[in-house]
Amino acid sequence: MNANSSSRIPVALTIAGSDSGGGAGIQSDLRTFAFHCVHGTSAITCITAQNTVEVRRVDAMPTEAVVAQIQAVVEDIGVQAVKTGMLLNQEIISAVAQQLEALQIANLVVDPVMVSRTGAQLIDDQAVSTLCHALIPQAAIITPNRYEAEILSGLEIDSLEKMRLAAQIIHQNLGTKAVLVKGGGMQGNLRGVDIWFDGQRWETLTTKQVDTKNTHGTGCTLSAAIAANLALGKDLWSAVQQAKQYVTTALTYSLNIGKGQGPVGHFFPLLQNSAEKDNSL
Repeated sequence: MNANSSSRIPVALTIAGSDSGGGAGIQSDLRTFAFHCVHGTSAITCITAQNTVEVRRVDAMPTEAVVAQIQAVVEDIGVQAVKTGMLLNQEIISAVAQQLEALQIANLVVDPVMVSRTGAQLIDDQAVSTLCHALIPQAAIITPNRYEAEILSGLEIDSLEKMRLAAQIIHQNLGTKAVLVKGGGMQGNLRGVDIWFDGQRWETLTTKQVDTKNTHGTGCTLSAAIAANLALGKDLWSAVQQAKQYVTTALTYSLNIGKGQGPVGHFFPLLQNSAEKDNSL
């Protein structure tokens, strides 16, 4: 199978779960691809029944169905970048890793969805092991949050120095080309500060802190934006920088919907225009 598309239109593939509330997962990834003028394709790994308050149910897709989706997209359309999100279990992770290895995807972004931002583990230890040994070594970059970085590095992360050390350990032990340890779960001035390490240098990404409770889907959105920028031909560091800025602006225009934690505003230019029209009335 050929992962490269002959089309002039850049194409990205998201392999992730469906969020019925529309704030994260496949839904947020496709919005992010669309914002960047990248054609979005998808392979759904699981279906969730969730809203802004809770996740009520999660149903895994059959492994064969996940593989069939990937093959159908790549054989006909081709892709320039792939991101993975919630893969849910060991069987799906193993199957996805085998498919991506066969395709030799250069621009693979792995969002290692193992632990929520609040610290709740989402997949079992066997699945974590398969993720570490089969999928992450293929990645151009992985984007763990604080708690995921703790699992992957074995460190308790409570400072900027620990974030840097964790990034270094993950890079050395798991074989990914670059690591972005996200600080969304950190406290105080470190909240939202991310650490990049590519084996040669560390970089600290800081943007303005956005005071909002509506942050659902930030991790999915960041990794999707990195993939979109890679599909557009950007180098990895530039893709990360531009993705970080995109998420920050989307947080500024986050959506206050539902009774709980709303999503970021992926199409914030439309929201800006709407706000300007409202203010002119």
